[in-house]
Amino acid sequence: MNALAPDTRCPIARSLSVLGDRWTLLVIRESLAGRTRFSEFQRELGAPRDVLAARLASLVESGLLEKRAYKPEGGRTRDEYIPTEACRGLAAVLGALGEWGMRFRPVDELPLVDFVDAETGRSARVAFVSGERILDASQVELALV
Repeated sequence: MNALAPDTRCPIARSLSVLGDRWTLLVIRESLAGRTRFSEFQRELGAPRDVLAARLASLVESGLLEKRAYKPEGGRTRDEYIPTEACRGLAAVLGALGEWGMRFRPVDELPLVDFVDAETGRSARVAFVSGERILDASQVELALV
């Protein structure tokens, strides 16, 4: 018998314990888009400064961002936030959320983000893969074990 609580055993619940707060996935989106400085996150997101500071600290503590000091010429020392491997691993999650939003929450405007093949620049999509098969979401079931 596993002594872990059901939420602890569920990888989705464990992920949401880190990613489930408002603004967190948007901070990660901006990080993956190359933003590293508090002012850049603030400008792009418009999140309240105290909330943004708390999210950045939480993402550092969770190992998704690495905090590094930098000193602009003539300025004071500040921090920048660099995505870790764990953060970069969320690209597929954000891609899936983006695809879901485009399909089920469409708008008439062009999307703000696109995931592209780094080599060709062509749009990429998220897919389930089983062996050599690429599956549509309708071909996949969630298995509770």
